This record gives sequence, structure tokens and C-alpha cells, in this order.
Amino acid sequence: MAENNPDVMNQLAAKLGLSSDLQFYDVYSLDVPELLADIPRPALALLVIIPLTPAWDRSRKAEDADKELYTGSGPDELVIWFKQTIGHACGSIGLLHSVINGPAVDFIKRDSDLAAIRSLAIPLDITKRAEMLYNSEPFELAHKSVEQAGDSAADPTGEREGGHFVSFVKSGGKLWELEGSRMGPLERGSLADDEDVLSPRALDMGIKRIIKLNAEGGGEDLLFSCIALARRS
Repeated sequence: MAENNPDVMNQLAAKLGLSSDLQFYDVYSLDVPELLADIPRPALALLVIIPLTPAWDRSRKAEDADKELYTGSGPDELVIWFKQTIGHACGSIGLLHSVINGPAVDFIKRDSDLAAIRSLAIPLDITKRAEMLYNSEPFELAHKSVEQAGDSAADPTGEREGGHFVSFVKSGGKLWELEGSRMGPLERGSLADDEDVLSPRALDMGIKRIIKLNAEGGGEDLLFSCIALARRS
């Protein structure tokens, strides 16, 4: 299973132009308050890598079956979503979804590659947006710069053994599930002003929903990895 390594993602985020005031933290538990207490709050994004189990696969196909491909664009979009067309880059796109949406936007350095990618993406439709990212040399170079980082020799930001990177962000008072292989951004429900992506409600609507699907589908214990984006402590 691919890594979801804070060191790797911090390097990638910094390379693209995210302020060092933010960093990714390992999430060691979704249920033990003492372990969650080590992460500064509010958490601005939750990036998860999770295997595509049969139950989750069935749920995804059913949810996407009647959906048209997302057509949103422009400054009024609540989230910026990229359809993934770059092979072996789902981790990098998950990172991108985490840092160009929600409160993290305020920590993007002016005149950075990240600022440019976001600015270029906003007015484009999904096809042209994907083409822009596919042809982005800064994004490619940043992705390649961390390919050999982390604990494994293989690309730690790529998709292997059926693992999918999913980003959960809060924007417009809603929890959004963002993954480049879906039909578009998925609104999972409302969050109060004092609820972040690690709040019990957000976890129930997000990653725990997938865990529950797997358990109810008779799957084995789910092995997954989470990192959270928050202020540097």
C-alpha cells in the first residue's frame, strides 16, 4: 500500500508554494482524543489513502452511475476539483485538492507555482483544467522531486495495490470529498462554524462512512493512512 507520509507531503507542498506556517501531521487515531490532541486545530484538510474494497467500489459505482461529469468553473465554485488524467499522481493531486481549497488558500504564497495553478484553474472547464495540470511543468517537477522521498523506494505519492488518495476539506460550511477519479467533488454534509475536518461529524460523514461501508459489506479490517493539514505547532 502506498505511503501517506507527512514528510513527503510537506516537501511537495513547500515545493509548490504553500507557506511553512502549515504542515501535515500523522493521524494515529480517529477515536482516541488524546492522540488527536497532538494536532493543532482547526485541521484544514484530511488526506487519506485507502484501499478500494469491494463494498466501497460498489458504493462508488452506484453513486456515480447517474452523475454527469462535473461542469463547475469560475470564481463562485465552492471547491476547485481536478479530474485526474496524470498516471501515478493521485497522491500529488490529493495534496493539490487539500491545499487549494478551504482555509488553506490563505497560506498559498503569492507568485508561487501553487498560486499560478489555482488562478489558471478557476476559469477553466474540467477538460481544460485537467489539460492545464497535465501540461504544468512546475507540477510535474514538484511531483518528481518527491518520488524517491519517504520510507519506500517506489513513488510515495502514486496509486498502488488499489489504494486511493481522498482529500476531505471544509468549504462554504460543507464537508467535501475530493478524488480525481470520481465524477466531480462530492458534498457530504454541513459543518458548523466550530467543526473542522477532524470533528466527530466530519469523520462520520467522511472516512468513517467508508469504514462502515466496508464493515457492513463483510470486508476485513481496513488498513488505511490519514494525515491532517494544520498550523505548524
